[in-house]
Amino acid sequence: MPTDLSKTRSKNTSSEQTASKRSRSINIDSMRKGFSVKPLALGITAIFLSSCGDKEKAEVFTSPEDCTNANPEYAQQCKLAYEEALAEAQRTGPKYNSQRDCESEFGNNQCHAVNNSSGSFFMPFMAGYMLSNLMSPRGYNYQPMFTSYSRYSPYRNRWIGADGYDFGDYRRRSMHVSKDSFKPKPTVNKTMKRGGFGSSVRAKSSWGSSSKKGGWGG
Repeated sequence: MPTDLSKTRSKNTSSEQTASKRSRSINIDSMRKGFSVKPLALGITAIFLSSCGDKEKAEVFTSPEDCTNANPEYAQQCKLAYEEALAEAQRTGPKYNSQRDCESEFGNNQCHAVNNSSGSFFMPFMAGYMLSNLMSPRGYNYQPMFTSYSRYSPYRNRWIGADGYDFGDYRRRSMHVSKDSFKPKPTVNKTMKRGGFGSSVRAKSSWGSSSKKGGWGG
């Protein structure tokens, strides 16, 4: 007759065989699917990465000296970018028939007269210039920036692009912006009346996008 120890070993062996059969009946693939990343999560991740990829870090400087103080080894680039931004401001910035209309939006003594082949008009002074990729061997990006000192203006103490896009509080110097922010703006040949640029700023801010086509530039 088998001993008690033999009976115990026999029972253990039987239990192990039963457990092994059960484990083989489990669908391992279905278990893995339970821990796989869902399509929705993948979609959200892709959107997030795409969003990050569409942005780039930019800095706003008020003068070449301001830029050079922050980037001593790039003094020449700071100066050149400033001069290019000035030219871009004159080409794409808002233009007014009268100094009064210009100053009503940008503040007293914040506008200057321009006389060129396009005619005579008044423009706001460029308040700063936005730069990105200053240290890149492929070259930097730049855009002129404006602001208003009028207490009646909707963009008082705001950084505003030439196309009327609001980039936020003028005390903010570092930001992540859309790469579209540096795309060339259309040349502005038409003058506008008082309040015209302010209306563009309000529209751009409410949409939260700088992709408006056509615009006030004409």
